[in-house]
Amino acid sequence: MKRVQMFLAGAFIAVGSLYAQTPASEWKAGVAKLKETIQANPAQAAEEAEQMIKGKNKKNIELLVAIGEAYLEAGKIPEAQQYAALAKKANGKSADAAVLEGDIALKQKNAGLASQKYEEAIYFNPRCAAAYLKFADIYKMANSSLAIEKLNQLKALQPSNTGVDKKLAEIYYLKNDFSKAADAYSRFAMGPAATEEDLVKYAFALFLNHDFEKSLEVANMGLQKNPRHAAFNRLAMYNYTDLKRFDEAMKAADIFFNETDKADYSYLDYMYYGHLLEDLKKYDEAVIQYEKAVQLDPSNTNLYKNISAAYERKNDYKKAISAYRKYYSSLDKAKQTPDLQFQFGRLYYGAGTQSDSLTITVEERKQALASADSVFQAIAVAAPDSYLGNFWRARANSALDPETTLGLAKPFYEEVATLLESKNDPRYNAALVECYSYLGYYYLLAIENPALKAEAKANKETSRDYWSKILAIDPANATAKRALDGIK
Repeated sequence: MKRVQMFLAGAFIAVGSLYAQTPASEWKAGVAKLKETIQANPAQAAEEAEQMIKGKNKKNIELLVAIGEAYLEAGKIPEAQQYAALAKKANGKSADAAVLEGDIALKQKNAGLASQKYEEAIYFNPRCAAAYLKFADIYKMANSSLAIEKLNQLKALQPSNTGVDKKLAEIYYLKNDFSKAADAYSRFAMGPAATEEDLVKYAFALFLNHDFEKSLEVANMGLQKNPRHAAFNRLAMYNYTDLKRFDEAMKAADIFFNETDKADYSYLDYMYYGHLLEDLKKYDEAVIQYEKAVQLDPSNTNLYKNISAAYERKNDYKKAISAYRKYYSSLDKAKQTPDLQFQFGRLYYGAGTQSDSLTITVEERKQALASADSVFQAIAVAAPDSYLGNFWRARANSALDPETTLGLAKPFYEEVATLLESKNDPRYNAALVECYSYLGYYYLLAIENPALKAEAKANKETSRDYWSKILAIDPANATAKRALDGIK
């Protein structure tokens, strides 16, 4: 009898030992099945979970936490808490149990408690990667510096952990630090652990960091795997455009807008396409794309400047002025500054001096130049220390008096010349040459004016003075040399 008892006791010990050492793969399969049962049949799931933790598995922390996570994923918080408590009871210093408690707190929207539990897990096990990553997730928006600090602590312990680089890349991307984001992506995005989305974000981070060559390289790598991928084709179009490789950009644009899968077009897509078409001097097509962009994002009124510029380049000043007025009127009064008003003057001046006489009548030309003069006058008053207002008033009035018989531009060129001479700065030499050229010519004409015969000698000397001033700036100026040779 004693032998039988000893045999049975040995058998029970062997069975218990086998049960305690059941491979994780077996109970993991049971947990996977449990996840399906929790929703379909909660009572059966509870029974199966209890069976799984019988015997020595009552202290199997990994199993207890896995069951708790299964319940948590199903939204069964009380049951998840029950298994977290069992894991904690089995080992009060279990990092995995603390992580589960943190996950439960996070599910309950208690970020403070969750971060506390993740810190606790790190204290119990300084190499518990999940705790660092989950802690960083909590603070990535509220306190990115703290999140990055925690991730760098893990990086020091586990340099090859791509999960750290992935989370760092995500946080840097969110805070618009694209240089550091690109650096973090570079450490894993080209490897087997990376997803297609990682590759897309890596390419975008490079693009936003203005590393267009590298961004294009990454995008093209993505296109080799998935030629119809919208984001990679989008980036190809963007990068080719910024690299001024316009033929390739047009091919990429054609694929992006006509052949990609699930493309969700944004205002930026149409804006870039507009830039590309404008660079190719397809101004009407560019305007169409800019208008599509505005339709998608009416708040982005800056695009009216692009529309205005496209019309200006095709000498359609009426539409250019109309588009610019939409942009200007969309701004708050405080932002309607003289430098923005200045563009109105330039456009009116362009309309009044355009060479195509079929698109504008003589009267419209005069009205445009008068409007330009009015704008530049307002700028001269608003910014008296700048020469530009009077300088462009001089140009507008010179265009109104093409034969220089009335001298309309004279007072403005004189005022500009006086101001710029006082600055004694070579940067203004070109403007001074223009002033002196007009004034030299004006006084040259005055020499021959019968009504000014009494002042002929004085006018001759004044004209000679201005042409000489030009040669002092530009000794090779042929116009000034001819003028001086012609003055007897």
